[in-house]
Amino acid sequence: MEIKGVKNMSSIDMVKEVDKGGRFVLYTYCISIVVMTFKRPSAVYFLKSNESPVKHGWPFLLISTIFGWWGIPWGPVYTVQSIYKSFAGTDVTFEVVKSLTQTVEQQSKN
Repeated sequence: MEIKGVKNMSSIDMVKEVDKGGRFVLYTYCISIVVMTFKRPSAVYFLKSNESPVKHGWPFLLISTIFGWWGIPWGPVYTVQSIYKSFAGTDVTFEVVKSLTQTVEQQSKN
């Protein structure tokens, strides 16, 4: 799993940051080609407690705004959903922390 924004942080450091209010989010973006519309997730981003989710979401907002509308019938629907989620991101903190906790437990056993 690729997590952006955690360079040089150990699993333990990430869990400590989450305790301080940090969170893991992903964004969705939409690209349409006339009769086909693709809605895809981004990589997971780590946001510290004082970081705005829009900081990382604006590129996905831009992609969806420019390339998302053109598919019929789902282009406009998925584009609006993607733009909305670009402002807050989708919180996946629980899933990531669960995975990190399992990793830390496995490392401590070895």
